[in-house]
Amino acid sequence: MTPSHSWSRTRRETLTLLTALGTLAGAALTGAAPAGAATGTRTGTTIASGVVYRQYDLTAGAGVTRVHVLAVDLTDTRVRLGLLYPGKVASRAPLSRQATAQKAVAGINGDFFNITEAQHPGVVATGASVGPAIANGKVLKAAVPTGQRFGPQLPPGTDTDDVLGVSGDGRARLDSLALTGTVTTLGRRLPLRGLNQYALAENSIGAYTSDWGGVSRARATCGTDTDRAAPCATRTYEVTVKRGRVVSGSAGPGSGPIAAGVTVLVGREAGAQRLRTLVEGQRVSVRYDLTAASRRAYRFALGGYPVLTGGKPLPGLDTRTSAVRTAAGIANGGQRVLLFAVDGAPAYRRGLTIAEVAAALKSLGATEGFSLDGGGSSTLVARAPGAARVSVRNHPSDGTERAVPNGIGVFTR
Repeated sequence: MTPSHSWSRTRRETLTLLTALGTLAGAALTGAAPAGAATGTRTGTTIASGVVYRQYDLTAGAGVTRVHVLAVDLTDTRVRLGLLYPGKVASRAPLSRQATAQKAVAGINGDFFNITEAQHPGVVATGASVGPAIANGKVLKAAVPTGQRFGPQLPPGTDTDDVLGVSGDGRARLDSLALTGTVTTLGRRLPLRGLNQYALAENSIGAYTSDWGGVSRARATCGTDTDRAAPCATRTYEVTVKRGRVVSGSAGPGSGPIAAGVTVLVGREAGAQRLRTLVEGQRVSVRYDLTAASRRAYRFALGGYPVLTGGKPLPGLDTRTSAVRTAAGIANGGQRVLLFAVDGAPAYRRGLTIAEVAAALKSLGATEGFSLDGGGSSTLVARAPGAARVSVRNHPSDGTERAVPNGIGVFTR
């Protein structure tokens, strides 16, 4: 499934990545920087107007690794970034299939996700992503509690609300998106604390819409705010609302597709008790939105976690664990985005530490950096010149593409 790289006219350069000893929090990049990293000049293969692909080798703490980079110029009016996803939140597909279906010219995999439920026998893993997601200006989902996330330990001061997105002015940014929502009935306003999430906060109510898909909602009531592996809640309740009225109630979360115009409310503990007071025919209004810390509106966003802000690595980044990684960098005040994936071929899969990822993004000119799902999920796709479909440019470490819930797509017109 992974193509040969012989088509690429990329100028390959070797960078030396040195991890300092002692108490140094990050990694320092020394030696020859990529050509024009500071100015945005690029060598490589032009995929489309404003989109350039290249690959090069890094010597990091664990050895030589190969990285693949897509440089995207958002000042080019013919190019934009958007969310790749299979059409439902609780769904997964290979990135190349998602990109082909949405007619993207390139892309990388995105957020961490609910990949397994070994700790909850009989509960289906949903495949849904950890963080918030917005596609074409539409809010798809909110973030699970931080203690319920999948992925490596977060840097201090970060949480599951963190996103990379493109705001209404066309610039890429790092931000935080928090759910604001209410369930209103009989003059009472109940807080809504979940939207199409695989895990709900304790004692809360969450909403599920047609964007969720047909996967069971049972996982939403498992674990706690601090322990993903904790048992599932014993007090749960589900209410179906259609055209603003309660049409049914159930003692536990259900499954199956949700029709357009229908909202399913799932409650656990105290949230379940509140839902039990609703009766068939009762009027219910459900309202929600994702509110950015910056108060900006986003047309595209997905979750992960920041590793570089203001040109400086975040304190506390891991300097020990080397792995195959995916990340994104933001340069030139949000006008240029660097989509970055480590190759997973046996010769390179020792990979980079998170601190080394931050340093590598900085060496490419990024002032902000964002870590995405890595390991077997790391995938970068792009069209070869003249091709009608994308192909995989790195070697996924599983030997083939892993099905993932979302990604960053590059679109042209």
